[in-house]
Amino acid sequence: MAAPTLPAPARRRTNGGVKPLGRAGAILLLVLGGLLTVLPFYFMFVFATHPRQEIFQLPPPLWFGDHLQANYDSLLERTPFWRNLWNSLYLAVITTVTTLFFCTLGGYAFAMYEFKGREVLFGVLLATMLIPSTLNIVPFALIMQALGWIDTPRALWVPGMASAFGIFLMRQYIGTAIPRELVEAARLDGATEFGIFRRVIAPLCGPAMATLGLVTFVQSWNNFIGPLIIFRSAETYTAPLALRALQGIANTDWGALMCGVALTVLPLLVLFALASRQLIAGLTSGALKG
Repeated sequence: MAAPTLPAPARRRTNGGVKPLGRAGAILLLVLGGLLTVLPFYFMFVFATHPRQEIFQLPPPLWFGDHLQANYDSLLERTPFWRNLWNSLYLAVITTVTTLFFCTLGGYAFAMYEFKGREVLFGVLLATMLIPSTLNIVPFALIMQALGWIDTPRALWVPGMASAFGIFLMRQYIGTAIPRELVEAARLDGATEFGIFRRVIAPLCGPAMATLGLVTFVQSWNNFIGPLIIFRSAETYTAPLALRALQGIANTDWGALMCGVALTVLPLLVLFALASRQLIAGLTSGALKG
């Protein structure tokens, strides 16, 4: 009796042309997305070198012109721009430094300490992130006026020293990336609690601190509503307020405005280019706990 023959295994169908086409489509979408992201910045720098008449002509200029010096001179005539840019830098730096310190300290406390009501307090902290920022405008202005902090920089960086997002980010990172045994070992060696934070926790929080610092710096640099409420004189304006002061109903010097925008955005582009790896590492580290 002949042995039964088994049917040959069905050949797996290969879609030889689907994968390359799918990859090409994905690459094409990424290229288009990159162009849509880069083009506004490119035209911003191009328009900074042209007068208003050439900016609004059809088609618009596609390459750099020779009107940059005139736009720059007009910018300095209409606003104390470098003073305003320094105000933005001062606020961004001091806000970033204080936020990193207090948010890392708060995140360390929530992650490593066991105390009564910890989860409730942390839940209330997270609930504050659900409140729209526009609801805080009137109370913020009234409190700053009562304190006599109108037209002073501390009205912006003192209330922002500890943010709910920053404490949440640092708590998640410390709780997943730093073992409790390391803290216990430092305590057994006789280290003080603040010494543990300064010598053990803070050096190990580099990626998360870099992420929080970059996000805080950019938010403070781009902040418009806060300075608009607090500052009254042109000498205390930040860069966004100075750029807004250049706009008028019918006499806006768009060349000078684009020049100011380019000078304001350029530090952020350089900062992001230098810190993009740290930003990605901070956002992804601690996501998986082995």
